[in-house]
Amino acid sequence: MAIQLTRRGALSLLLFLTPAVMPTWYAGSGYYPDESYNEVYAEEVPQTPILDYKVPRWCYTLNIQDGEATCYSPRGGNYHSSLGTRCELSCDRGFRLIGRRSVQCLPSRRWSGTAYCRQMRCHALPFITSGTYCTNGVLLDSRCDYSCSSGYHLEGDRSRICMEDGRWGGEPVCVDIDPPKIRCPHSREKMAEPEKLTARVYWDPPVVKDSADGTITRLTLRGPEPGSHFPEGEHVIRYTAYDRAYNRASCKFIVKVQVRRCPTLKPPLHGYLTCTSAGDNYGATCEYHCDGGYERQGTSSRVCQSSRQWSGSPPVCVPMKINVNVNSAAGLLDQFYEKRRLLIISAPDPSNRYYKMQISMLQQSTCGLDLRHVTIIELVGQPPQEVGRIREHQLSANIIEELRQFQHLTRSYFNMVLIDKQGIDRERYMEPVTPEEIFTFIDDYLLSNEELIQRREQRDICD
Repeated sequence: MAIQLTRRGALSLLLFLTPAVMPTWYAGSGYYPDESYNEVYAEEVPQTPILDYKVPRWCYTLNIQDGEATCYSPRGGNYHSSLGTRCELSCDRGFRLIGRRSVQCLPSRRWSGTAYCRQMRCHALPFITSGTYCTNGVLLDSRCDYSCSSGYHLEGDRSRICMEDGRWGGEPVCVDIDPPKIRCPHSREKMAEPEKLTARVYWDPPVVKDSADGTITRLTLRGPEPGSHFPEGEHVIRYTAYDRAYNRASCKFIVKVQVRRCPTLKPPLHGYLTCTSAGDNYGATCEYHCDGGYERQGTSSRVCQSSRQWSGSPPVCVPMKINVNVNSAAGLLDQFYEKRRLLIISAPDPSNRYYKMQISMLQQSTCGLDLRHVTIIELVGQPPQEVGRIREHQLSANIIEELRQFQHLTRSYFNMVLIDKQGIDRERYMEPVTPEEIFTFIDDYLLSNEELIQRREQRDICD
């Protein structure tokens, strides 16, 4: 009876438990409904390993190719992969560690990380400007040797080494430090042209070449341009060339201009010279002039020739000869045309107060009168005792009368007329005037350019 109850109770428990352990089906679950399946299996739970620090090989042995694992175990030096062991990872020279530098053996019998050693390489070297290189690779300690093209110099290390950090040591560069080559034209000498003190000189530009890349960026000239007019003397022409690297080179040559010159001419006694150009250079012409009261005898001008000698012979200035034995006043005045100025003084008689005053002042200023080429003609008195004279030369009564009529000079009172070298009446005076007044008028209005120059040179001659 008891056995039956036991079985019945067991069966009831089995039936009671059957719905509870029936698998639940759902699409894709991997389970299939089977009404006839009513067995009960206990679920298997994965076993947790029992931690044992005494096991020497709890984790697999570390083996790093091209590297080394240095391990430290709580159990001592013989336990390189026991539980809790810590290993420091490193790579051989020329290799780089990729991954964890330190790993530990875990209870899961695995190491806490992974790592490997990768061979180190430097980047491929770029081309070097104006140079070349050769290399035996890009691995550690690989060497690359550099050289530069012609005209360039290497700055920095001649070789580069692939270093442990994956970089190439040094950084050489090819630098253009050579200056360009420049050759100037030869020095030259040129003669000045006739009547000129300059010469036009031409030359070819300098020959310039750069030893590096052949490029000349700038060429400067210090001095006149080719084809310029150069004055007498030596002139330095300098060229400077610059290349792309701002290196420079210079050259120079000399342009020498010579002027053929004749000996310096001396002015004639009682005269002066007027010359063209410099007065003594090839082609220059010098004209001879005589002071007032003097006449030129000989050639009027001389020319400086290419032989450096003057043409002709020097003339002389002789005292002017006044011919009073002429038939008319016009014939008398023609002798002074373009040579002398005339100051004609007329007075009623020699005792005239104005006349005596005027003659007295003029006699004290003969130097100033000669300097300004002034000749005095005196007409004094009444016919038949009337007197006309030029210095010591006496005039005839006919000439005196014609002069009075021609110049409108009266015998009734003192009057005076100033006539220029062209025979033109320029100023009249009814009263005596000082020589300074006459000289000022002549200097301001009657002097030619040549006379002005001579006047400046001789302004103190009468002091």
